[in-house]
Amino acid sequence: MRKIESAMPRTVIEKFPIERLDVSVYTIPTEVPESDGTREWNSTTIIIVEPVAGNIRGLGYAYGDGAAARLIKDVLEEPVCGSDAMAIAGTWAAMVRAIRESGRAGVSSTAVSAIDLALWDLKARLLELPLVTLLGAVGDSVPIYGSGGFTSYSLLQLQREIEGWVRQGISRVKIKVGRDPDQDRRRVAAAREALGKEGELMVDANGAYDRKQALAFSEVFAEFGVTWFEEPVSSDDLEGLRLLRDRSPSGMNIAAGEYGFDLLYFRRMMEAGAVDVLQPDARRCGGVTGFMQVGALCEAYALPLSSHTAPALHLHPCCALKPVRHMEYFHDHVRVEQMLFDGVPTLHTGALYPDLSRPGFGLELKRSDAAPYSVG
Repeated sequence: MRKIESAMPRTVIEKFPIERLDVSVYTIPTEVPESDGTREWNSTTIIIVEPVAGNIRGLGYAYGDGAAARLIKDVLEEPVCGSDAMAIAGTWAAMVRAIRESGRAGVSSTAVSAIDLALWDLKARLLELPLVTLLGAVGDSVPIYGSGGFTSYSLLQLQREIEGWVRQGISRVKIKVGRDPDQDRRRVAAAREALGKEGELMVDANGAYDRKQALAFSEVFAEFGVTWFEEPVSSDDLEGLRLLRDRSPSGMNIAAGEYGFDLLYFRRMMEAGAVDVLQPDARRCGGVTGFMQVGALCEAYALPLSSHTAPALHLHPCCALKPVRHMEYFHDHVRVEQMLFDGVPTLHTGALYPDLSRPGFGLELKRSDAAPYSVG
């Protein structure tokens, strides 16, 4: 009997060993001092990672403490360098093993996330594809909401910011509450006046309220048509979040999840029935790899997802996930990304569209513009 040869030729997949990791840190002052319900700040620090393989340079970044850069060089450079740029899953697992003694959360996860984001960008560039094409698109754009409204703003500053968003075609806006509860009703009323009757108004307490306060304010905010109450209590208080979800007025979504560093955190939040919308952040939860895992978990639990901050990082993976509702267009990060990178996506009718003519995330570091803010 004659042997039948396969009609499909064997394909040799080329490997691209990662030759080195370049890491830099920049700190950019805010335009004015900023605060939310629990914290004050006057600058934003970004850790930029650039892996090199096959004469191609990738780019990824995370916002956080500059100590992440030291951890990358001391702990993560060894398992990453020499690994295949095409085999990100294996490299991600090796990084998670490497940070075991440092702890999975916090700075360690920021470091892993920044590298993973850069590796996905590198792989897409090596394949000459936009990242969303590599991941597999389910949509061509993602709606956004304007986010800022810091508690350090006067009522006039608050209204001017919202009016600026409205002029850009942004119909959803989120403001901070909780630092001075006695002023929160006035601030939300001023925000509604600036947004108009039809816009979607959202608030974020950053865990500043206790359970009873949050319940009372949910009723107050409902008077002004607030549809989104983010971290009304601490995101670690799953019972409190569930209480708010069960007892807040109809039409008001309870949201949390920005401080999740691993899949178990998000699973516990979902199993507790703590939120209506989950908010993973790729710069904390393990980069593109971790973010896509959370997206799959959201789909399994039939729970919508809204990405937290860093819109230029989240656009491509959000376009590849079915449960995505919208992305946060966060004032600080929009400003930093526009300052430091070419190729930042621009707004069109309240949504962001990936540029399919550019590979990877489509971003290029403006080195001369970034140089004055370098801290190592």
